[in-house]
Amino acid sequence: MKWEGQERSDNVEDRRGSGGGGGGRPRIGGRGIGLGSVVIALVAGWIFGINPLTVLGLLSGDGGAPQVQTQPGPARPPPVEDKAAAFVSVVLRDTEQVWGRLFQAAGGKYVEPRLVLFRGVTPTACGKGESAMGPFYCPGDSQVYIDLDFFDTLSSRLGAPGDFAQAYVIAHEVGHHVQHLMGVTDKVDAARSRMTAVQGNAASVRVELQADCLAGVWAHHSQQGKGWLERGDIEEAMNAAARIGDDTLQRQSQGRVVPESFTHGSSEQRMAWFKRGLDGGTVAQCNTFETKR
Repeated sequence: MKWEGQERSDNVEDRRGSGGGGGGRPRIGGRGIGLGSVVIALVAGWIFGINPLTVLGLLSGDGGAPQVQTQPGPARPPPVEDKAAAFVSVVLRDTEQVWGRLFQAAGGKYVEPRLVLFRGVTPTACGKGESAMGPFYCPGDSQVYIDLDFFDTLSSRLGAPGDFAQAYVIAHEVGHHVQHLMGVTDKVDAARSRMTAVQGNAASVRVELQADCLAGVWAHHSQQGKGWLERGDIEEAMNAAARIGDDTLQRQSQGRVVPESFTHGSSEQRMAWFKRGLDGGTVAQCNTFETKR
């Protein structure tokens, strides 16, 4: 991935070294929505809740206008010479540009999220964010949280190396922000109390697969605009999607697969939905709530 020398985002806040704090575990509705939570060896574990019927039609091309949110004050940027932080900043900037154009084309306005770099723990509007959760998105403050050590785990422990594997992780979390702007998160909150644990797990899978598809939509337009992907980059992202599938993680951690407990989707599903977004490049193709696959 030819990312060096590309424009960086101004929406990266560096909290590393500033210490942590905050309340309880991040949750949905001020609930954090985290890709890293699927890493069973690291996850603290919680259950999402959403009623699929409440979001049918959101992605049919005429779903409601994006919500406008206020941005926090200026962020303390990471050091210019920090290569890992620079990569995250470049990828975030490209997501801003891609989603900005897509929202504008749909007659809306994209409100850019902030991405927070931290170590250990950090306060969020969703409670206390912890490195052990992996990257996550908090709809309460419209911020993505990442401890960059997760990328070492992704490569060495989960077997998903490569810069575009990391870009996929960032794009997935930004995909949760896009869901929030489209109103999906609010509908999650409204429906959660009416669902059983099994229904919540099944609906959580739909939410996560949609974020995978939205990451693919970003990759589609990003490559069209910059042409910065190299041979093997797409395979890196697909491999990352496969490595963090619920079935793969369960098989590795407990030696058996329990589909009823899935919250993010199988490896096959995650790869398929990322590729669907990548190939089609349209949000309308990411309606995971109208299909079981």
